[in-house]
Amino acid sequence: MSTDNSGSTVPRRQLGRALRQLREAVPLTVVEAVAALEWSKPRLWRYETGQVPIHPNDVDVMCRAYGADTNVTEALKELARQSKAKGWWHAYSDIPEWFQLFLGMESAASRLRQYEAEVIPGLLQSPGYARAIISRGPIKGLPPDAVERRTEMRMQRQRILTRREPKAPELDVILSESALLRGFGPEVMTDQLSCLLAFSERPNVSIRVIPFSVGPHTAYQGPFVILDFPRESSARDPEPTTIYQELPTGSLYLDKAEEVETYSAIWDDLSTVALDLPASRAAIEEKIKEWSR
Repeated sequence: MSTDNSGSTVPRRQLGRALRQLREAVPLTVVEAVAALEWSKPRLWRYETGQVPIHPNDVDVMCRAYGADTNVTEALKELARQSKAKGWWHAYSDIPEWFQLFLGMESAASRLRQYEAEVIPGLLQSPGYARAIISRGPIKGLPPDAVERRTEMRMQRQRILTRREPKAPELDVILSESALLRGFGPEVMTDQLSCLLAFSERPNVSIRVIPFSVGPHTAYQGPFVILDFPRESSARDPEPTTIYQELPTGSLYLDKAEEVETYSAIWDDLSTVALDLPASRAAIEEKIKEWSR
């Protein structure tokens, strides 16, 4: 399978945002809009947040309800056609819909900034570590073939780091020291930490460690990813920077300016307390020695 080069969720999100702006410009509340469209609130919400593709006919109905002119309507219908393209992850039928959205965003991003406190991020996991953490995940009793399939999918994700077209994204990761210590036995962890060292040699990957010695920091509420997107053309604005937080049964996406500013400030704080790249590499090497004893 080839890695999808952009992901289909970006046009979906762009379309959803445009339709929401049209609705709000009327102005129509969500209640008023669903009454006019004779739809349910969840359907409108899924469309406006880019959770699902929108058929061009539904775009036409929405544009007529919102009083959009012909040029705007046709442009948005074309965007709806683009949103029907499928990424590589659609081959994995058991991937939740909420995570499919993230995979499309991850594939389309030009830069990813990720903080993890307890585990190694999926984009940096070794097969053995991925297999172990999937087996111990929130879904209990996964059969071996399901574990292998999810492990394969996780390895497939990592191809974005080595792709040529479009340009591979920058991946900046900050890990709590606990992620290097909380593991699945010496064999798995020495292999995983060796993989971290190998990943860190790539020009587009940065891995830094926050040692326990620095004490509390501002990311105490948990892991997150900041996704930045490229400008695809002069005629289309880039996707807004988006914050992603994964939960046991779903995920949270934040892209309001004040939300992005808050998480950017948290990231800046983490950057000040994290070790620099050489010291982080030395810390990982030391943990490999500890796991090997």
